[in-house]
Amino acid sequence: MQRPFIGLTAATAALGMAAVLTGCGATGSGDVTLHLVAADYDVSGGQTSKVYWEQLTTAFEAEHPGIKVEVQIESWNDVDRKVAEMVEAGNAPDVAQIGAYADYAADGRLYAADQLLSVPVQSNFLVPLTDAGEYKGTQYGLPFAASTRLLFYNKELFAEAGITGTPETWDELAEDARALKDSGVRYPFALPLGPEEAQAETLMWLLSGGTGYTDAVDKYAIDSQANISAFEWLRDELVKPGLTGPVAPGELNRKDAFAAFTRGEVGMLNGHPSLMQAAEKEGVDVGKVELPGREGEAKGSMGVADWIMGFKENGHRKEIGAFFDYVFSDANVLAFARQNDLLPPTVTASEAMEKDPEHADLREFLHALPTSVLPPVGKTSWAAVSETIKKKIGKAMEPGGSVAATLSEIDGDAAEAEAAE
Repeated sequence: MQRPFIGLTAATAALGMAAVLTGCGATGSGDVTLHLVAADYDVSGGQTSKVYWEQLTTAFEAEHPGIKVEVQIESWNDVDRKVAEMVEAGNAPDVAQIGAYADYAADGRLYAADQLLSVPVQSNFLVPLTDAGEYKGTQYGLPFAASTRLLFYNKELFAEAGITGTPETWDELAEDARALKDSGVRYPFALPLGPEEAQAETLMWLLSGGTGYTDAVDKYAIDSQANISAFEWLRDELVKPGLTGPVAPGELNRKDAFAAFTRGEVGMLNGHPSLMQAAEKEGVDVGKVELPGREGEAKGSMGVADWIMGFKENGHRKEIGAFFDYVFSDANVLAFARQNDLLPPTVTASEAMEKDPEHADLREFLHALPTSVLPPVGKTSWAAVSETIKKKIGKAMEPGGSVAATLSEIDGDAAEAEAAE
């Protein structure tokens, strides 16, 4: 998952930590110390991730005599690399909470989910997240935190442009963008296809009007005719008429688009919960709807997830399983999601958050997540393909650029990477 801009307040942290970190799991036998490496979600430089894990593991150890958990927190800039170095050195952690799992699953280093989790816990994950956690049909990646994307709009700018509803088709979206431009909005529709996170923006539009990154048998199909048609529409109906703002889409990064939205300079863009929180703090009245499909409802919204996994190296399967059953109790899942403006990856915790009036502003995201589509993170080739998309997709929007040629080039690179899996 691309790291969110987390707007963590003291009140939010207190709410998350006030949850009683409880759960049930079988007690391990003997004296075992589990080594957990986890990512730091507190980009403000605070200690909220450390405190979360300290409180959780202290409570777990009290209920599971004989099992200790040693926690190592690393920044998102370092955590994936450090775990990779540990594995390469023959010193894999028992548990890693990081951004990707597929390479370790392909190397046979991970326990499968059904080797670790009780049936109620494994069956409680939201279906798209379970599917995304599978490598060759077996789940190895356990979704630890989730998010999805919605179409954001600035209500004040909409009103000033005389727009009274929200777009339900692409043509209506373009019509609203024209009205925003006519009223002087700097970015009527911000389209960040720059190298920071172009693979995410691309997938949102492919799900909205194309076929996505893969076909029905999970092979890359990036240059499908539907995908080409979708991006030709973007080029011809949004980019060429100047409805995407003063910066070319291929040069506009997500961070800059989000910052412009919080300044009140963007009429519409695709955003996530943390952007909503940041914009509202700056006084932007944010509206949220699902990105429409070309002629109506879209195929689905884009989902994202971070992962937690158990390594086989030290042979602590039963102890890791007891720990995971505890981690995925509703109280623990909700505490982490609330603390970090993220969505719970489980059915029961999602239902609890949806009923909580304090999180009413997340309901649209919660509604979208169960039918969302994630990038093909279960492919070991995805990291390379994602980088290719980031580098090349912006060319499709350039003057004189060819959408078909660009998508064909990306698909060819993807096919080569897939063949090497």
